[in-house]
Amino acid sequence: MWRLLAPTLVVFASLAATQTVADRTGWTVSVDSFQNGNEDARVLDGNTGTFWHTQFTPTNAALPHSITIDMKKTVNVNGVRYLPRQDGTKNGNIGQHAIEISLDGMTFTKVASGTYLDDSSLKSTPFTTTPARYVRLSAQTEAGGRGPWTSAAEINILSSATYTKLATNGGIWGSTIDFPIVPAAAAVLPASGKVLMWSSYKPLDWAGGSGSGTTYTAIYDPVTGTVSQRIVTNTQHDMFCPGISLDATGRPFVTGGNDAAELSIYDFAASNWVAGPNMQIARGYQSSATLSNGNIFTIGGSWSGGSGNKNGEVWKAATNTWSLLPGCPVGPMLTADAKGVFRADNHGWLFGWKSGSVFQAGPSKAMNWYTATGTGAQKPAGMRGTDPDAMNGNAIMYDAVNGKILTVGGAPNYQGNNATKNARIITIGTPGTAVSVATVASMAYARAFHNSVVMPDGKVLVVGGETYPVPFSDNTAVLTPELYNPASSSFTSVNPMSVPRTYHSWALLMPDATVIAGGGGLCGGCDTNHPNAQIYTPAYLFNADGLKASRPVINTISATSVAPGATITVSTNVAVTSFSLVRYGSGTHSVNTDQRRIALTPTATSGTTYTLQLPNDSGIVLPGAWMVFVMNAQGVPSVAKTITVRPA
Repeated sequence: MWRLLAPTLVVFASLAATQTVADRTGWTVSVDSFQNGNEDARVLDGNTGTFWHTQFTPTNAALPHSITIDMKKTVNVNGVRYLPRQDGTKNGNIGQHAIEISLDGMTFTKVASGTYLDDSSLKSTPFTTTPARYVRLSAQTEAGGRGPWTSAAEINILSSATYTKLATNGGIWGSTIDFPIVPAAAAVLPASGKVLMWSSYKPLDWAGGSGSGTTYTAIYDPVTGTVSQRIVTNTQHDMFCPGISLDATGRPFVTGGNDAAELSIYDFAASNWVAGPNMQIARGYQSSATLSNGNIFTIGGSWSGGSGNKNGEVWKAATNTWSLLPGCPVGPMLTADAKGVFRADNHGWLFGWKSGSVFQAGPSKAMNWYTATGTGAQKPAGMRGTDPDAMNGNAIMYDAVNGKILTVGGAPNYQGNNATKNARIITIGTPGTAVSVATVASMAYARAFHNSVVMPDGKVLVVGGETYPVPFSDNTAVLTPELYNPASSSFTSVNPMSVPRTYHSWALLMPDATVIAGGGGLCGGCDTNHPNAQIYTPAYLFNADGLKASRPVINTISATSVAPGATITVSTNVAVTSFSLVRYGSGTHSVNTDQRRIALTPTATSGTTYTLQLPNDSGIVLPGAWMVFVMNAQGVPSVAKTITVRPA
């Protein structure tokens, strides 16, 4: 049934400059069910003390439930705000849900889905601006599993005065995925492609979590589109602001943070978190790197656990123990941050390399080699060209065979100064020897707090960030990503995001060759909390006419567990022309030390069966889980198969 509602017009501080709450004058609403006294009209009456509730007497109406709003004219919609009931009762809070829009009320298109947090806070779901007359919110579950109900106090529609249809040659940002947490860290799980995320000891805030021993987590399943949630207490570890590496089996290995000495490991085979041994030095904001021998090195991290002297240590896989590395001092990699060592040793750009070595490319302008065997060693690697310190910038190994690392952006201080547009190519070789640094064309936008992702074709997608970095602010957010092309040493802007991704955001490559970008905020009731993600479908997955491209398929792969130098045989459904390995990634605070790419050349070809040989150096093809991609002559990539590279 449709009901005519009274007008309401409210303007909110928006996620993007063009988001405004639409005028509800004349709107009507229809639902699948309502309880007398809690009619559907209440979601648009402007009174937060009333609410719509599905029927519960004399019988319960069964899930799923839906509510559809007719705005009576076409509006450029780009978000929905759902306010749960405000009477102190949670019954009917929406959990898993979908948001769909339509021009005619018959054909609906999904623009968002996911799971809302089970509380009374306002839920805001932004999405890409699209013209529509009808907006439908469907509830698949009740957030607390208390019954088959759905309720809502108010629903508002966000809109823009303008709309520009985006061409697929700039890639397309897909529907929004809502989470019951603000995910400040994430990792893609091998084989399944599920995305593991976590916040802190609270789902929407981090402050005061030290010693809590609790972390709110969520997992997004791209196959089913569902989001599950779990509160982790068994490892006694608040994993906010940690170091992250994927170990030699692909497991997320999470160190320090709010609980600064702890180690938690996610066993994806058992779907469970397990506690590891505490580090010798308590840390937060440190970086870590998986080594050629399967061990894991970490350094820095004065944000928590005390300031200064956060020298290197190494986790040894064979003994599951940590050992200090007195020969790996943190001093040579400090920036000259205005806030001192508290910020100066944060977020190192670390790359596990040959013979148990680690190359530190930044963010300090001084680069270093570290040796993570024995008692450790350190050797200067020179300056990063004319770059200043580049805190909260990115470094990406896009060509591991040739030791090529792209660095982009960052700022001299952690916050309160201008970021740069700078881009450099670092080339590394034998550990401890001089490295070369080349300046390439700058990005179009200055950035810090951004994230960068190496793609199957070797290009690098740079996402989000701020031109003037300030934690928990979107004031200078950059919504337009850029794509770096190594062949031309240049950047190209692609289609903009609909959600800022700044401090506490991340972006990761998925096995289907798309990129998921999420998070930002985690500051309680602030306006910059972004408990969501979007998936970017790159232009290489579209034809020139805008239709989805036909993708090659890997039919079989001869082995899923291999050693460096191994030969694998790949069969495909059609002829393909190029091949690559991309290591699974993790991300937090603009750091992803896991990802790297290796181009492969067939050693033999028979029809659509190809023989490929991996590099024989485990410093190039690091131990861990890798995605195998094939690409056709048009550059269209397959969905990846997963292999695990064992330590040499």
